[in-house]
Amino acid sequence: MDNNSNGGAQLSRVLARKDVLALAFGAMVGWGWIVLTGGFITSAGSLGAILAFVLGGMVIVLVGLTYSELASAMPQVGGEHVYSYRALGHFASFLCTWAIVLGYLSVVAFEAVALPTVVEHLFPGYAVGHLWTLAGWDVKATWVAVGVAGSVVMMAINYVGVRTAALVQKVVTLLILAVGVMFITGALFEGSSASLTPLFNTEEGVLGGITMVLIMVPFLFVGFDVIPQAAEEIDLPFREIGRVLMLSVVLAVFWYAFIVLGTALMLPKAELENSSLAVPDAMGAVFNTPWAANLMVLAGIAGILTSWNAFYVGGSRAIYALAHCGMLPAFLAKLHPRHRTPVNAILLMGALSSLAPLLGRQAMVWLVVAGGLGIVIAYLFVSISFLVLRRKEPELERPFKVSHPRLVGWLAVVLSLGLIGLYLPGSPSALSPIEWGLFAGWMGAGLGLYLWSRRRYGTAYSQRQMRRELEGT
Repeated sequence: MDNNSNGGAQLSRVLARKDVLALAFGAMVGWGWIVLTGGFITSAGSLGAILAFVLGGMVIVLVGLTYSELASAMPQVGGEHVYSYRALGHFASFLCTWAIVLGYLSVVAFEAVALPTVVEHLFPGYAVGHLWTLAGWDVKATWVAVGVAGSVVMMAINYVGVRTAALVQKVVTLLILAVGVMFITGALFEGSSASLTPLFNTEEGVLGGITMVLIMVPFLFVGFDVIPQAAEEIDLPFREIGRVLMLSVVLAVFWYAFIVLGTALMLPKAELENSSLAVPDAMGAVFNTPWAANLMVLAGIAGILTSWNAFYVGGSRAIYALAHCGMLPAFLAKLHPRHRTPVNAILLMGALSSLAPLLGRQAMVWLVVAGGLGIVIAYLFVSISFLVLRRKEPELERPFKVSHPRLVGWLAVVLSLGLIGLYLPGSPSALSPIEWGLFAGWMGAGLGLYLWSRRRYGTAYSQRQMRRELEGT
């Protein structure tokens, strides 16, 4: 039985080093830094916010190290799916991959809501045609139309091939970097060190303020793991895949830390508290002109596009990988005969994300939190898989080999568990009933599809497919 009926079609290895770096870094630098930086500084203080990103970045670096070794050893499409299957078995592999798909889909849907939100800052009053009210927010027809149109455009870009998606990613990431360098350089020359006070927010306790920022780090830094998802389309030596992955994480840590520093240098506390978009306001203060603030908003839109694009790539490849080995229905493993893209997986993501704007602006919060839990669950599975494979298969060729693997692996496991705890009842950032409903609904639907597929295709089929993948046939 042929589960995917692709007629021998395979994914194309076309992504060079710059493509891969732009894909991962662009995924981690989305819209969040534009709208959330002011809140970070208010919550933790200027130095406290920077420290939160450094600490959170260290956690992500540890998890990223496990990804880097595994991605270089098993450069197959699906990333987490391959590692967890080889280490932990059939069902664990499904849970791990379906959880990360929720994370990817939540980001894609988040951007479909973020785009019409940011357009509103450039064109106030464009949202007309009241549809309904959800969570206290009026959903307008033109607002929904912008989000749906953006989702359709991004779906089309990914439909026609990863090469097109990579070109878009490089161009837009360069725009973000250019504007960011302008801002940071200007802030270092024009800013005042007096604006950095308070260095730490002591109202909730120093640790409390830092923790409030730290809980956002998993969502903001998700994106480096898109590299393993697209591993079969990367044209690099396997060792270099791990190196590029780690470089993308380090660059993202520096980016967020410097954006916080530049904003804190330019805006005193009182101005921060009254600003709805602190980074554009800080950019306007650097150059003392409104056009600079609008330029930063455009960079934020660019961030939406890079994140949106990257998670279409990551999510569709993860869905394809599950379907390809019989854990999801076969039609989701269909590859386009000419573009070599997982077309039905891309269309599924496009259809689901196009529904998000109908829920209004509050959907951004729901998606961030529910998707964030899926992300950190997948990180836990990968960290455990790293340790298990080090013990079970010590002779496995690992082109990128982590030093002190037991220490790195156990730290990644413990810290992943700690991140999961931030989402559970009793934590200040625990999921709300709606968010639990989204998470449970997604996992429940996936479990139903998994059980149907397992009966339809059988675990023996999965074993054959995975063996073919690992043997490169």
